[in-house]
Amino acid sequence: MRKGIWQEFDGYQDIAEEIRVSRKLGGTASSAVTGAEEYIRQLHPERLELCVADIIEETSSTKTLRLVSKDNYLPPFLAGQYIALFLEVRGIRTSRPYSISSQPNQVGYYDITIRRVENGLVSNFLLDEVNRGDTLISSGPAGNFYFNPLLHKKTSVCIAGGSGITPFMSMIREIIECGLDRTVYLFYGSKTTEDIIFGDEITHLADKFENIHFVPVIEEPANEYDGACGFITRKVLREVLERVEDKSFFICGPQGLYDFCLPQVEDLGVPRRKIKQEMYGPPPNIEQYPGWPGDIQPDDTFSVNVKNGSRIKAKAGETLLSALEINEILVPSLCRSGECSMCRVKILSGKVYQPAGVPVRKSDRQFGYVHSCMAFPISDLEILL
Repeated sequence: MRKGIWQEFDGYQDIAEEIRVSRKLGGTASSAVTGAEEYIRQLHPERLELCVADIIEETSSTKTLRLVSKDNYLPPFLAGQYIALFLEVRGIRTSRPYSISSQPNQVGYYDITIRRVENGLVSNFLLDEVNRGDTLISSGPAGNFYFNPLLHKKTSVCIAGGSGITPFMSMIREIIECGLDRTVYLFYGSKTTEDIIFGDEITHLADKFENIHFVPVIEEPANEYDGACGFITRKVLREVLERVEDKSFFICGPQGLYDFCLPQVEDLGVPRRKIKQEMYGPPPNIEQYPGWPGDIQPDDTFSVNVKNGSRIKAKAGETLLSALEINEILVPSLCRSGECSMCRVKILSGKVYQPAGVPVRKSDRQFGYVHSCMAFPISDLEILL
């Protein structure tokens, strides 16, 4: 048989021999690969089956669910990461990410702390209908909001609002229990003192350990309250922080916290690129954000044609992901904050609004992909899942 031209190439015989040996030892190689894949799956499982071992009431509007594994194994996580719960509520299959508030140095359980959201589909379900012994399905730990010793200073300034305190609680608990050489200044904005999540625990730790500093900032203080009041302003920060050059800044909370506090921190001389921000879901009242078309109202309804699939209706004031889920069209999702890119869809025709700061990859922008969890329809659409 005549040789193919490729057989004349330099190195062909060596490659052919490698292929022959690989096929001969295929069983051995396959075992090694299978073992590695199983190890990776243990560290990064697609799904976890968790049991609600305990329910801890934190405030009148907040509870902590203590979750244990049904197969006695939980993957490790970094303080500040989250898990996403996959749920079916009122016939709607959806997911929600929740930061892990427990410390990563113990492996027996994950704590997730949930605050009630007004008209919140999932928060109300978890707070009102989930009981001890119930089973919940989650992702493995994920997220990029954590302390990195190669990038961050040993002193962290943490700014939180509402349930945004949960990743910082995990960090503080780890620092204390592991005796880490790190210092934390936690500024926590809350409407009243009764709304402070973990208030007694953090106050106790701050009194006992000199590297933990807790500064609650109360919007509507009682008459006897003598602490910081109003909002977390640069004045409040300057009264506590002597300098900013030797500190790393972290911020987590509702969208209003970012809108107000980011400029305050920048006024201290901290560049925005050096402020670590946790993604926190789609903003409410999206029509109030810069760039929103003035002729579109949140209740305006548009047609969404899913190519090779269904045609649904979607309101301008709700995300494309939510509209798809309500209509029983499942799209993979994890962070629901525009960060992980799992829920991306391609816009074939029509327009969506995305708030500033959604980290869409350059290639996705080039080919018309958006993160459906942070995309709001502002015209009729045709999309490809």
